[in-house]
Amino acid sequence: MVSLLILKHLRNLSDESVVEQWSENCYYQFFSGQKEFSPKFPCSATELVMFRNRIGSEGIEKILLESIRINGKDSEEQEIIGDTTVQEKNITYPVDTKLHQKIIRKCWQIIDEKGFEVRQSYRRVVAKLRYQLRGRNHPKHAVKARRAERKIKTIAGRLVRELKRLLSPNDYHQSSLEIFQKVINQKRTDKNKIYSLHELDVNCISKGKDHKKYEFGNKVSILRTKTTGVIVGAISFDKNIYDGNTLDEALNQYQKLIGKEPRKIILDLGYRGRSKINSTEIVTPDKFKRTKISQYQRRKHQKDMKRRSSIEPVIGHLKQDHRVGRNYLKGLRGDQINILLAAAAYNFKRFIRLKGWFIDFSNFLSTLEMILCWFMYPNRIQFAQESQN
Repeated sequence: MVSLLILKHLRNLSDESVVEQWSENCYYQFFSGQKEFSPKFPCSATELVMFRNRIGSEGIEKILLESIRINGKDSEEQEIIGDTTVQEKNITYPVDTKLHQKIIRKCWQIIDEKGFEVRQSYRRVVAKLRYQLRGRNHPKHAVKARRAERKIKTIAGRLVRELKRLLSPNDYHQSSLEIFQKVINQKRTDKNKIYSLHELDVNCISKGKDHKKYEFGNKVSILRTKTTGVIVGAISFDKNIYDGNTLDEALNQYQKLIGKEPRKIILDLGYRGRSKINSTEIVTPDKFKRTKISQYQRRKHQKDMKRRSSIEPVIGHLKQDHRVGRNYLKGLRGDQINILLAAAAYNFKRFIRLKGWFIDFSNFLSTLEMILCWFMYPNRIQFAQESQN
């Protein structure tokens, strides 16, 4: 089961796909410890979900710890680089009218399930209103579209209130109706808004990107070694907190995994305001802004700042290749599990890449030796006999 989780994030596969490919790929089975090829599914895709929830983030941290251990001395570097990014959830862009339409569909499902006879279901009215919403960006139809949006919100509120009257107080649908009512009542400037009906803990985060002004997910912190590039820390946060306030938990996780505190951590201006945490020195671009330092210290500081940007492609690879760009796991537990597995997969991939390079280099040397021996032995029969000996 652990090997399936590693392969899932190592090859950027879904639960269904990794189970299917495992039954067809002998290398996957050998990696999982199988001695013979078995053309059967190792488990169902649902069992992977149950296994992740059973071991939790503590069990996934052990996988990350193993990925750090196999990289050897490369992971024991005393200087690290840190940064934060957004792990987006698998939700659509949250528009109020879109959420109101989802609430109406959910209410219809409850009505059909319970067999209630409501005063009006608004099915035909909502179909006409949805047709009018298509012209919201056209100057001629903008007024009609805005009127349709208000009418859809009103209908959603009516259906929710009527279901509250029809359902018993102990019915399990009452909790869903409370969420629906909160979505209907929330305004643009409210805090702790609900952006998705199936993911209630999604935050709206703005990182200042030109191509994507707002991202909906959770904030994660990544720590990697300065020169070797091993990820030595990955932690998820349930709130959109200031980057500098993420350092305490990130360094605690580093100390838990590595066993000691780092000597120096290099960060960007998003962490300004702190210069030291316990015995760890914090280096930011404005560290020596108002102090006189020697030319040697200035050059060293500039070199650290140039190296700081090396964490950006690591974040890009995590998002593009290891399933951080779109998190399909549910809830706060899924946020933490997804980033830990992605960091472990990155370390495993680094180890495979370096080990493969050494294997290729050794093959190159053996091939070169064979070529040299070929020229040293003009008689091929003698060369064959010598090679056999």
